[in-house]
Amino acid sequence: MAKSATNKKNAQNPDLFAAGGDKATPASRNKPARGAGDGGYSAKHIEVLEGLEPVRRRPGMYIGGTDEKAMHHLFAEVIDNAMDEALAGHADWIDVELDKDGFVSVTDNGRGMPVDNHPKFKNKSALEVIMCTLHAGGKFDSEVYETSGGLHGVGVSVTNALSERLEVDVWREQTQYHMAFERGHPKGKLEKVGRAPNKRGTRVRFKPDPQIFGAKAHFKPERLFKMSRSKAYLFGGVEIRWHCAPELLHGSDVPEEATFHFAEGLKDYLATSFEGATLVHPDIFTGSSGKAGRAGAVEWAVAWSADTDGFINSYCNTVPTPDGGTHESGLRSALLRGLKDHAARVGKEKQVGPVTSEDVMTGVGCMLSVFVREPEFQGQTKDRLATAEAQRVVEQAIKDPFDHWLAGNPMQANKLLDFIIERADERIRRRQEKDIARKTAVRKLRLPGKLADCTNSASEGSEIFIVEGDSAGGSAKQARDRRTQAVLPLRGKILNVASAGKDKLAQNAQLADLIQALGVGTGSHFKTDDLRYEKVIIMTDADVDGAHIASLLITFFYRQMPQLIDSGRLYLAVPPLYRLQHGGKIAYARNDAHKDVLLKSEFNANAKVEVSRFKGLGEMMAAQLKETTMDPSKRTLLRVKLVEEERKPTDTAVERLMGNKAEARFEFIQEKAEFAAEELLDV
Repeated sequence: MAKSATNKKNAQNPDLFAAGGDKATPASRNKPARGAGDGGYSAKHIEVLEGLEPVRRRPGMYIGGTDEKAMHHLFAEVIDNAMDEALAGHADWIDVELDKDGFVSVTDNGRGMPVDNHPKFKNKSALEVIMCTLHAGGKFDSEVYETSGGLHGVGVSVTNALSERLEVDVWREQTQYHMAFERGHPKGKLEKVGRAPNKRGTRVRFKPDPQIFGAKAHFKPERLFKMSRSKAYLFGGVEIRWHCAPELLHGSDVPEEATFHFAEGLKDYLATSFEGATLVHPDIFTGSSGKAGRAGAVEWAVAWSADTDGFINSYCNTVPTPDGGTHESGLRSALLRGLKDHAARVGKEKQVGPVTSEDVMTGVGCMLSVFVREPEFQGQTKDRLATAEAQRVVEQAIKDPFDHWLAGNPMQANKLLDFIIERADERIRRRQEKDIARKTAVRKLRLPGKLADCTNSASEGSEIFIVEGDSAGGSAKQARDRRTQAVLPLRGKILNVASAGKDKLAQNAQLADLIQALGVGTGSHFKTDDLRYEKVIIMTDADVDGAHIASLLITFFYRQMPQLIDSGRLYLAVPPLYRLQHGGKIAYARNDAHKDVLLKSEFNANAKVEVSRFKGLGEMMAAQLKETTMDPSKRTLLRVKLVEEERKPTDTAVERLMGNKAEARFEFIQEKAEFAAEELLDV
């Protein structure tokens, strides 16, 4: 009896036993022994969906879901059909109208949808077959459409299936025809409305079904406006007219009426998108290959911006491909090869060695349109092109014109090349830089080997001393407060970043250790919150060599980590140059002038004061270094500060004194020589 009751219950829920469906799983709980019977599963449980019912049952399989994006895909399918007529040379204008009642209409002046009876369906017009049958359409015949956006024959029928109401008007052979549908089902036969001697084309008017998309779902004027305009950019031979009921705009920037016709196509779009932006190369790289709308045709517009993130908008047969695909791969390959070939011509092969297509596409604004016969897309929504041939077609079409474009303006081409090399350097540097924190012992092992870190786990109250050489580092490590003070010795004079190339900067081990120890990035990737210390203190010898090393370090921070200076985190230690002693009295002097002052103020005039000069921090006893330079209660620190109005003169001074033009430094020395007192020169 239990078995019989279970079968009866299951018979009332045949969906649980749909062939191949996951919902059949519950039946396994009462599965009979092998050969004991059919378990209640028979032919009557096999459900056959006819017509457009599969679309309404599983809309996600056809338009990707039931959200706002999917609903607007219904409009895309209809306007794509109108565009196919234009690309085939049979239409030159398309009207798009959004009514206040939620209906959208797409009208073209093409050949008009066929209205005669279909030979395979008795008493059914071709229009009804197209609108109500999956995989029915003219796109399968390459003689009718050489290229088209819809190739599966499911586009407009899916729109019909998921519309509350859809109406089609056809003007063909001087006659107007009309047919209406509700949720994919015809509301009567095709009607002959009357004579229309001076008109031809097709109008599809529809409203999405609230049963599918929700009662509050409605078309967004901004989205339809943008989609319509993009079609006009993709084919200069078509004019698209936009109309929208004013009740739907509610203060939106979208106009009630507009006409789109762009003679220069993609270039016009890119110029508008980059209006006001700073272009690395002032010209837009644009061109076309083949005849628009025909198989193998490619059109492109590319520009690089120094102050925007950029974008890539690609299309195949006027259908947007937001997820890219093989045509974008061809574009990337052509641009990368072209830039590397140009680098070889100007002697920069080594510098572009690490450059990848990722670097080339950084900051790029790109419009790419390709036409392919029978394209293959991933999924019915056509978000990604999968046609392998498209990569070869695009690469061959763009490579040579890009070479000529670069050769036509070598100065600007070199500027673009340097920009992309810099992007590659930044990418490599980001990969090398590690987000270091003193939270675990494992992370501590990642710190530079010469760094003697402090035990304080918080940045507040902690400080790092950057010293020159292992000798000074040894004294500083003994003199420090281990809880709050870290010491990083650097060997010799560091790299002058103002005159060194980016490749040398990226390969310099000392600077890499310094960046790693601080725990922050450089340039635009610097994050003050990631700084591992509250204070960064440059501590060098109190002589000319020490001042030079300090200048090199300040130049590095100014060029690569200006935020460190702006936030008031960078300091200079002031170690003594002289030790003055008479009896039990000791004083320390920073320089010669300070020494003379102390001799007069701290000691008797007749006292025989012992004056000793420190050769460097490494020569000082740890106790002396602590007392004079590292003890927060006794030391003197100079904060490196930059006044905003002095930033431009500072840039000039740094470039003049630290840049790679020796003549600029020589000129400076000549200008300032008269102010240098001979007795103060440390030579």
